[in-house]
Amino acid sequence: MTATITQAFVQQFDTTIRTQAQQKTSRFESRVTDRGSITGESFTANKLGMVEDTPENNVRHGDTQWSEIAHATRVALMRDFYQALPVDRADEPKVLANPTGDYMSSLLAAWNRRKDAIIYAAGLGNSQTKEGDQIALPAGQKIVAGGTGFTKAKLITAKKIFRANECDSEADDPQELYITYTSEMLEDILADATLTSADFMAVKMLQEGNLAGKWMGFNWVPYEKVNNVGGTYSAMAWAKKAIHFGTGFFEGKSQRRGDKKDTMQVSAAGSVGAVRVWEDAVVQIDFV
Repeated sequence: MTATITQAFVQQFDTTIRTQAQQKTSRFESRVTDRGSITGESFTANKLGMVEDTPENNVRHGDTQWSEIAHATRVALMRDFYQALPVDRADEPKVLANPTGDYMSSLLAAWNRRKDAIIYAAGLGNSQTKEGDQIALPAGQKIVAGGTGFTKAKLITAKKIFRANECDSEADDPQELYITYTSEMLEDILADATLTSADFMAVKMLQEGNLAGKWMGFNWVPYEKVNNVGGTYSAMAWAKKAIHFGTGFFEGKSQRRGDKKDTMQVSAAGSVGAVRVWEDAVVQIDFV
């Protein structure tokens, strides 16, 4: 008769918590104008327009003719956010892996994604003036979907708009240009024969199948949460000076909750704000 010892088998428990694949860092914070720490419920960004070309002086001893120059102030309202995760007191001694640190890392990743959402919305949404008026991104800064995906023609048009507005690397005040890209855009680009010819074979995009880095004058930034309205997506291209961003505070905390049976609560709280200052330095590119 064969004896069985299954009751004595040992089960090895995992001592590591492995978090789901996700965006953990802010993709936009370092690519816009960071105003740093903000005190108060809002912050302002002043902008000075351009004067006309110097007029000819053809009247001797005539009266002074003043030119006009536009002054404007944009306002970014600070928004508050809070998130908490519980670690049940009764569960803590039952696991070998302490989840507290991983919970806080997950909250920090969520916070960074929230910052990107605020910056993206500021870039393509309305911008508030000091007087309270809402300034929409002009139609001339938008490239319509036209029933097509993301194409080379749309990218060329975006580059043309930045050049016409003196908002590119060739300007006297050189600007680094950035553009969001999604998995949908990547699929369109890699499938476009005009973008994958032998002339482009040395490009990292084709060597490695990604768009990370600089290509066609833009720094490509992966970001999946672009606007999607009825199947029409909106990519954002921008210069660093176009959007201002500020942080009121950020605090992460771990504490026992006596009112919740000593459950360990891991929380994160903060406030941020962003505003588009220059319309001519942002381009919206729609595609299906």
